[in-house]
Amino acid sequence: MNITSQVVDAVILRELGARIARARVGRNLTQAALATQAGIAKRTLERMEAGGATQVVNLIRVCRALGFVEGFEALIPELLPSPIEQLKLRGRQRKRATSLKAKEPAGRWTWADDGGKSS
Repeated sequence: MNITSQVVDAVILRELGARIARARVGRNLTQAALATQAGIAKRTLERMEAGGATQVVNLIRVCRALGFVEGFEALIPELLPSPIEQLKLRGRQRKRATSLKAKEPAGRWTWADDGGKSS
């Protein structure tokens, strides 16, 4: 199954759990053995493999024990600023995102713009 943005969270969790289970069985590990290597409770691993929600730290520990932790680099790659952005920043690092503000008109418009004279 391909994990895409159209797939709901519960389906992604089940797929990740199934992949963890397949990797564990492929390495001939019991749930208890993998849980011990990962430093988590066996019940936590059971829930993960069943598609239950878990803490990110538990996922990292299981992935480390299975040798998948390098895959996190592809999950959220480090984004480097473009050369033009680097020149603008002059060595500083951005710490905040800027909000998009609506452009204000050049001058304030009113109904009586002709000095109060009406025809």
